[in-house]
Amino acid sequence: MIAVSDPAAAQTVRDAGGISKVVTRSKAELASIHRELDRLGGIPNTAWGVKPDTNQVSVKIFDGAPSDSRARIEKVAAAHPGAIHIDRIRSTLKFKSTDLRGGNGITSDGYRCTAGFNTKNSSGTIYTLTAGHCPGSDYYMDWNNQRIGYVAYSHFGGSGGDQATIRANDPGINPLGTVRYWGGTYKQIDSSRFAIIGEHIDRIGVSSQDTTGSVTNPRITVNIEGTQVEGLFESNVCALGGDSGGPALNGSTALGLLSGGTGETVCNSSSSGSYLNYFMPVQKVLNDHGLHVY
Repeated sequence: MIAVSDPAAAQTVRDAGGISKVVTRSKAELASIHRELDRLGGIPNTAWGVKPDTNQVSVKIFDGAPSDSRARIEKVAAAHPGAIHIDRIRSTLKFKSTDLRGGNGITSDGYRCTAGFNTKNSSGTIYTLTAGHCPGSDYYMDWNNQRIGYVAYSHFGGSGGDQATIRANDPGINPLGTVRYWGGTYKQIDSSRFAIIGEHIDRIGVSSQDTTGSVTNPRITVNIEGTQVEGLFESNVCALGGDSGGPALNGSTALGLLSGGTGETVCNSSSSGSYLNYFMPVQKVLNDHGLHVY
């Protein structure tokens, strides 16, 4: 079918053996409206283009489009009655990026650690938490080498504990507020607090994967490989090399980031009571940097 804007042109198409449809607006008019929308500039979470089958310019407004920007689009639509069709889409626009969750393996300078929790500050800037003793200045996903971002803060030792924040700003990464269990499930993190003695914890790491245990001391000083680290909590959960920085949680509550502990070479699915591993309290990291889980 060929769209035309006047009856004479429609007859010409029919005389040539084609099928025509008389439309209200010409291709040039629709293209002009498209360009008018383009001149609004880069409005986040929107898309538009000419749709010949409806003889309109189709506009899609996704979740997250600023309200003042939506008003600018609606003003253009009001200036061209019937020419612009607006759909509101219950989703956000994203690059087809690599998901980053707590429990994923991450690498820097050839060393492998584990992502703890994804967090935000009051402006919505996203930081991934891990252990401060993990070296390097830029972090990558361990399985596809997708860059995550740069180390914004790193500290190991003394009252500052063992903590690092990674500014997860690469456009190819999609940081989510969930923790990935290697058994195939995901846990949405809704809150954070300091650990309580005797409570159950799940611990996830790229090397040992999913293990469980309990908190055996909520505040302890550890001297590890020549460095005194204060304010950690102790657990009888098993962990292996490469698990450093990984999350400890109770239900949907973030509790800790693995620092270090006894030198296990293999873990089973639960604690035998003979392991000793130490965690940086997540709540202190959040308090230190004005962050929150999401």
